[in-house]
Amino acid sequence: MAESGLRRWIPGIFVAREYRRAWLWPDVRAGIVVTALLIPAGMGYAEVAGLPPETGLYATIVPLVAYAIFGPSRILVLGPDSSLAPIIAAAILPLALGDGQRAVALAGLLAIMVGALLLLGGILRLGFVTDLLSKPIRVGYLNAIAVIVIVSQIPKLLGFSTDAAGLWAEVVAIVRAIGAGEVEPIAVAFGVGSLIVILALKWVRSPVPGVLVVVVLSMVATGVFGLADALPVVGALPQGLPAPALAGLTWTDLAGLALPAAGIALVAFTDSAVLSRTLAARRGESVSGSQEMSGIGIANIAGGALGGFPVSASSSRTPVAEQAGSKTQLTGVVGAALILAFILLAPGLTEFLPSATLAAVVMSAAVSLLDIRGFRALWRMDRVDAALSLAAFLGVLVFGVLEGIVVAIGLSLLAFINRSWRPYKAELGRVPGLRGYHDLSRYPDAGEKIPGIVIVRFDAPLFFANGARFDDWVRERVRVAGPGVHTVILAAEPITDIDTTAIDELVELDEYLSAHGIRLVIAEMKDPVVDVLKQYGMTGRFPPDRFAPTVGAAVDELTGSLRSDLEGTKWDEDGPDEKP
Repeated sequence: MAESGLRRWIPGIFVAREYRRAWLWPDVRAGIVVTALLIPAGMGYAEVAGLPPETGLYATIVPLVAYAIFGPSRILVLGPDSSLAPIIAAAILPLALGDGQRAVALAGLLAIMVGALLLLGGILRLGFVTDLLSKPIRVGYLNAIAVIVIVSQIPKLLGFSTDAAGLWAEVVAIVRAIGAGEVEPIAVAFGVGSLIVILALKWVRSPVPGVLVVVVLSMVATGVFGLADALPVVGALPQGLPAPALAGLTWTDLAGLALPAAGIALVAFTDSAVLSRTLAARRGESVSGSQEMSGIGIANIAGGALGGFPVSASSSRTPVAEQAGSKTQLTGVVGAALILAFILLAPGLTEFLPSATLAAVVMSAAVSLLDIRGFRALWRMDRVDAALSLAAFLGVLVFGVLEGIVVAIGLSLLAFINRSWRPYKAELGRVPGLRGYHDLSRYPDAGEKIPGIVIVRFDAPLFFANGARFDDWVRERVRVAGPGVHTVILAAEPITDIDTTAIDELVELDEYLSAHGIRLVIAEMKDPVVDVLKQYGMTGRFPPDRFAPTVGAAVDELTGSLRSDLEGTKWDEDGPDEKP
């Protein structure tokens, strides 16, 4: 019990205990590759949040190490994110009043508050919300994220920058910049060339990652030919190590940041949970939503305490780590260590790294996120699920990550209700040569009804949305059977629950049948559902003699003939019609 609790809260210990030697080089290699993205992303998003660039590195280093210890996902890469940076700026800058040190302190407090909310959610096991993220939603989400990431990198690939917020504004800004002649040929050469090299080396399955090759070659070329002033580059690293920076805060700051903290926590968890669960499924792993909440929460608390700001999973850096062969969170630890090493030993190294090359690295990783084959499979198997995937895709593109996922989840719930509202239903009968009772619509020429008996099956729980539909359908089957019906047998095995609205419908059906001299017998109802009827006070209306263990037993009792050929279980294409 103690070990399972420790595994839940500190999974990194068990990953280290079970670590394989064969994972070491892939993890180190992925860490080296991802570092090339961690540095510019951290510095850039810090500036978007209105903070000094070094805070972006602190918000990268500390959460990576903390998540490696406390996070459940083996592939997720945490760090500053484009969806959080504008919210952080909107929350802290009005309270900072132009004071840079106060802005850093407020950002740290905000990260701690976000982390505390997520940690509390993990303790209360609120991560169950990830169960609502069905496969169609995950496929649509990843495809949308891939498109968003690719579009966001086009300006860097072409050598210019935009201030647009949102996908469609970014597209418009890109078109305008291209029309205005802002494209930088040298940047295009580096970016497109890097993209071609990465894809070519991947196609030939080179043992050396294409990402590593283009980063090294582009830095060498920029330095040797003196191109640092001719195209956008990442720039030198800022000085300083992570340290507490929470001085000067008051209780009023806590109140002022409460609402933004709740919003950021929701966005961070939703975005991270979808990415974590989707990538885990692709790797044949599983991740607990509540553990994910706790891990991201602790990472944010640690980062906020040491000069950082709120972070979440990165939808651009995580795919790069996956593509580079990452096996565990050692990749993130290597990345954090390399950033520290660069800060202390070689802060000027990234001064020669072209932004266009980084854009090519990110775009190549984003391409690997696209799951066109998955969408085609959904379209082939279930058009409704394909439509839900398309809704998630368009929702994320049009409304944003959080809003798009909420829309898709809402549509998924509506689809579930629709399917439960109109479940498969069947009238059962005998089929010569087959034991048990079977769907007569499947055997229109061979099926035989039992004289005086109507046997019905309703393949869904009875609840408020389908109770009346069930009632009407059974009455309709009785009317079609004509005069002479004395018993209706409900094959109730698929009915796994009955709510308070549906029980009224069941009672009304029983009263209707009784008024017509017809007795309702319930067969194969599961014990927990029988307990629900007792809880509703239905013992008097449905006494023990109204229940039968099997459809065959009910028929035998009514016909007075014990037919051994009706016993046992027969699985046909509709599933089990009778249990032993």
